[in-house]
Order: sequence, then C-alpha cells, then structure tokens
Amino acid sequence: MDRFEAIRTLLAAVDGGSLTAASRQLGTPLPTVSRHVSELEARLGTQLVIRTNRKLLLTDAGNAFVAAGRRVLEQLDEAERAAAGEYRAPRGDLLVTAPIMFGKLHVTPVVLAFLTAYPEVNVRVVFFDHVVDLVENHVDVAVRIGQLPDSGLVAARIGEIRWVICASPAYLSTHGTPVVPDDLAEHDCIAFEGLQMVRTWPFGRGADAKTVAIKPRFAANTADAVLEAAIAGVGIARLTSYQAAGAIREGRLVSLLHGHNPEPLPVHLVHTGPPLVPLKMRAFLDFAGPRLKADLADIANI
Repeated sequence: MDRFEAIRTLLAAVDGGSLTAASRQLGTPLPTVSRHVSELEARLGTQLVIRTNRKLLLTDAGNAFVAAGRRVLEQLDEAERAAAGEYRAPRGDLLVTAPIMFGKLHVTPVVLAFLTAYPEVNVRVVFFDHVVDLVENHVDVAVRIGQLPDSGLVAARIGEIRWVICASPAYLSTHGTPVVPDDLAEHDCIAFEGLQMVRTWPFGRGADAKTVAIKPRFAANTADAVLEAAIAGVGIARLTSYQAAGAIREGRLVSLLHGHNPEPLPVHLVHTGPPLVPLKMRAFLDFAGPRLKADLADIANI
C-alpha cells in the first residue's frame, strides 16, 4: 500500500463528504478508493471513518489522523517544490482570489501582465464575494477588502476604498439631488442585497455616524446589476469607489453626498506566510502590490 496515496484518498473523501466524491475528484474507481481507506485502517488497527448512507463521519482517531495527514502532505509538497527549483526561480502554479468585481476590473489585468513577465508561472484566479479559508482551499494570495480579523495571515496594505452614493444625470434631473443623507427618504434607491433585505445605509464617522432608511425601487445581489440599474436611471445607488469609478469618469453617474461618507475600507494582499516563501509567490506580491496600490490611489477621489 502506498501510504501517501492512501492519505490523499482519505483526505479527498473527508473534504468531499463521501467516497464517491473522492472517486470523482481523484479520477479513481470507487472500489479502489474504498480499498485504500480500508487498507489504511487495517494498517493503523483502528477505524478512521464511519460510513453512512449520506456522508462520511470521522471517528476521534480519524480526526487526529486527518490533521496529521494534512501536515505530512503539506511538508511533502513543500519538499517537492524545493527539489523542483520552485524556491530558486519563479515557476509553478499560483491560486489567487479576490472579490468578484475588483478581481475583474483590477486583478485580472495585473495577472495577465504578470504572466507575460514570468512565463514559467501559471496563475488560476477565482473570484468570490465571500471570504475563503486560504489554508483549506490552498490559496496562495488573496485580495481582502475590509478590516482583517486577527489571524496568522501575513498582510500588506495596498490602499483603501470608499462607499459612494451615486445616481445618473437623468435621474437627478427628474427627481432632484439629495443634499443631506436624510433626503434619501424622498428618493427611489437601489439596494445591494441577497435573500436578506438591507434597507439602511450608514453615513458619517465617529460621533456623527448614523444610518438612514432607504426605499428600494430595485434590489440585486450583484454589484454589476446595481451599477447597471443606477446608470439606467432607476434610482440612487450605494457602490464602492472601484465599482462606480468608470461610470463616474464617463459621466454616466454622479457622485453625491460628499462629506457624509462612512470610514473607508482597507484593502490588503494576504497570504499564509509559509516559512519558505516560493519565489513565484514573492514575485507575484512584488509585481501585483505596487500596481494594485496605484489603481486604488487613482480612484481615491472618485
């Protein structure tokens, strides 16, 4: 029995929730996956998993072994990367994540330029509007917007973004321009929300901080849809500065209620900070950091 292969099979089953999921992920026949797990249990002399009709459950021994197995495979991967020269020259694969619209507008162009500069590095970008666990998902570098929780991540601040209240010139010519946040009560608004309704917007800072109730004429769960509705003149929208910057510069949207913005949100590049940082990651951080910082500075006053 190949112990490393057996451990990888067990981890794939645990992460996927079933032996069938492991079979699909690994491209290995289901009987082979089941045999690997059984042989591993036989070698250890203990039950690691409890098989049910719906999912796989770990025993106490299984929990401990899976945690140790992950560390062993991570160390093996590290050794293989070092032996392959990944720490002597920028080469290999990178996984980068970012919020969806920020990733599309700012991260993708930087990554494409990076690929030209470093032909031996391959990059996969995955954009989410929720925070993903870097260790669990094997993410190399992530763009995080907002305050960072205390963690073991290494973070480099590259700028900040602001919330922008904006509307199309057509809407403002028909409905008038709000002068203070409380004026929004008399206007159609566009809400950025999912299944749960968000019907208040924050304004001001410190002792002047307040929330103002809004009346959405339209609501959507993507920034693209909110932006499109605002440009179409449906109402007043609340977007981040990077989301609204292009339309404001082109005159399709007008920024409103200056001086009433809440605190800006910091933007960081974060990574797990392995003991020996691969040159591919160091090269990307050194390449992307200044470029994203310049992009954020360019839209700071939108």
